[in-house]
Amino acid sequence: MLDDSDDTEIHSLFAGAPSSTEYRKLRKRLVRETRAALDDYGMVRPGDRWLVCLSGGKDSYTLLAVLYELKWRGLLPVDLLACNLDQGQPGFPATVLPEFLSQRGVEHRIEYQDTYSIVKEKVPQGRTYCALCSRLRRGNLYRIAREEGCSAVVLGHHRDDILETFFMNLFHGGRLATMPPKLLNEEGDLTVLRPLAYVAEGDCERFARSMNYPIIPCDLCGSQEGLQRVQVKRMLDEWESRTPGRRQVMFRALMNVRPSHLLDPKLFDFAALFPGETGVSDIPNLQRAED
Repeated sequence: MLDDSDDTEIHSLFAGAPSSTEYRKLRKRLVRETRAALDDYGMVRPGDRWLVCLSGGKDSYTLLAVLYELKWRGLLPVDLLACNLDQGQPGFPATVLPEFLSQRGVEHRIEYQDTYSIVKEKVPQGRTYCALCSRLRRGNLYRIAREEGCSAVVLGHHRDDILETFFMNLFHGGRLATMPPKLLNEEGDLTVLRPLAYVAEGDCERFARSMNYPIIPCDLCGSQEGLQRVQVKRMLDEWESRTPGRRQVMFRALMNVRPSHLLDPKLFDFAALFPGETGVSDIPNLQRAED
């Protein structure tokens, strides 16, 4: 729990932090929600080393700052290594992040890999870059994590990213799935963590803006029009404007799944569901289907 010393600059990442009550409440909320996600999904194994991926966007800056605050408070007993993967996008300000991290005493690694050229070459005109770009980025981050002796790759995806991915899978993938807060990679040697899973995108934006962090926009996927994620985001924005709090209600639904009220026979034994039969229950340990 945060105490009354919150307004002290506990790390150089918080240099120049506002002294307003609004900012202090925001910072407390970010720490509280991140700590809750860490605890709820068992993300922390004391003594581990985490590769914290820093793109230069508002979300990754927020992630880095909150993790450092938790570590300073003795609530995150792991080593942190910030990492930026420079993917060779034209005009990318390559000096911004190294200078930012060095000035603030943050241990880091900057890796240059020209995946931009590969994406532009392989993806047909009019198709989105996201899938291939993401795969290439993920492969490089896994490699760097192994080289640095890290057991986890830590990403800045927040609550809204998770919701958007759910609806993209629903509308375009034909499955009920999203980005989990904790995932084991296919090789089984790295976990992928999303500590901001409970954090709203708007809070990341307000925090990064309050701290005046040097935001770097994505000029690859961010330059494309008509992306499925953009369309889903607009839909959720419209729902939220009509019914404030709708996003949080939908997010809670992802944590309250009843397989017996869905249609997947691999998750629930519908074939054994007859009057008088016993032992048929939801997976895991949820109540039997009822009318």
